[in-house]
Amino acid sequence: MVQNNNNIAVETPEQEKKRLRKVATATIVGSMLEWYDFYLYATMAALVFGQVFFDTADPKSASLKAFATFAIGFIARPVGGMLFGRYGDRFGRKKMLVVTFILMGVCTTVIGLIPTYDSIGVWAPILLVFIRFIQGLGAGAELAGAAITSYEHASSKKRGSQGAWPAIGLNLGLLLSSFTVFILSLFGENFLLNGGWRIPFILSFILVFVGLWVRRSLPETPDFDKIVHEHKRDKAPFHDIFKFHMKGLLVAFFLALGYNALSYTFKTFSLAYLDQYKGVTADVTSLSITLASLVALFTIPCFGWMCDKWSSKKVMITGAVITLLYILPFMLLIDTANEHYIYFALIITTGFLTPMMFAAQGSFLSRQFPVQVRSTGIGTGREIGGALGGLAPLLALWLVKISPDNSTIGVIVILFISAIFVIVSGLCDQGSKFTDNKN
Repeated sequence: MVQNNNNIAVETPEQEKKRLRKVATATIVGSMLEWYDFYLYATMAALVFGQVFFDTADPKSASLKAFATFAIGFIARPVGGMLFGRYGDRFGRKKMLVVTFILMGVCTTVIGLIPTYDSIGVWAPILLVFIRFIQGLGAGAELAGAAITSYEHASSKKRGSQGAWPAIGLNLGLLLSSFTVFILSLFGENFLLNGGWRIPFILSFILVFVGLWVRRSLPETPDFDKIVHEHKRDKAPFHDIFKFHMKGLLVAFFLALGYNALSYTFKTFSLAYLDQYKGVTADVTSLSITLASLVALFTIPCFGWMCDKWSSKKVMITGAVITLLYILPFMLLIDTANEHYIYFALIITTGFLTPMMFAAQGSFLSRQFPVQVRSTGIGTGREIGGALGGLAPLLALWLVKISPDNSTIGVIVILFISAIFVIVSGLCDQGSKFTDNKN
């Protein structure tokens, strides 16, 4: 540190680079664990959990119940988002990032140790639901905390690109988990059902140790330090966001509702649908997500750069409009059950379109609220909306099941409405009301 004319410590350029490297690593690793678990759980719920944790007398009902346990995590997320969001505004971003990371990581490992339905009967799904709920509490605050931390550490001209760091972690998690599932699937379905599915859950403890070490060394954000030193921390953030920041709350809610419904339907409904109704094997679906996630690692930095150049609002709306136009072609492509068309369909959605919308969210959501209530506002609005959006794959699968000839018209309607929500949320952006920057 060096002293300026007012005897205030100021970082040297080298110190700033070192700090930003730490922030990037901490946010990316945390998001990577969250989405490693997300895709791993979603995939196993679609392919394995119905046969492992439930009575298999009716295979399709068992699969639907397994997907319902996936949805349990989304019921817990708003509670975690509100609880840890409030604590993030009271005690700091860093502390909450450590706590939520531990919750997620430990629960992911424990899921791999739960006995099967054949071993302990109904207690198997009960344990699964309980652990999934606890895990959801941590995941509910993870993205908000990571996005805010990246945004508040960034310089005013780089908040778009640095706010996209959690999106990189997301796709690293998808890449790691989907590639793991792809490798396991090569050994056959019997291998997965007879315990092979446990391996990636148990091995996640490696990510936990690495991530915890990184996050403990993370400095607090300059924006939060400033309000602490100025004694401006909000003592009643819930009261204030509902009284003074309702517009920002609604923007976060509908954006999360629309985006999550799109993202989860593309990534999870399509897996279950292809497996149950089209007879597509797990190695094809998992490889498609692996390839798409690999593509996204290259597209996300480009989208982050675009956020700095044109604003996150424009990038996000553009992604939603293109998604709107792509919904029908997407369903037509996966309905062919042709593996090459499936690869193409999912690479476009998961490699380009959802990353385009997600990369913009870190900076877009952060500027909807002032620093004092930012964590509470994003954690509350995003996770309530995200929880409802997370139910979209379950609703879509149910609509296919009850419709004549297993039609996907209901799925198309869900995707269409979801894209509209994202577009309208972007148009309601509050701009630079709470920041000095449009990004």
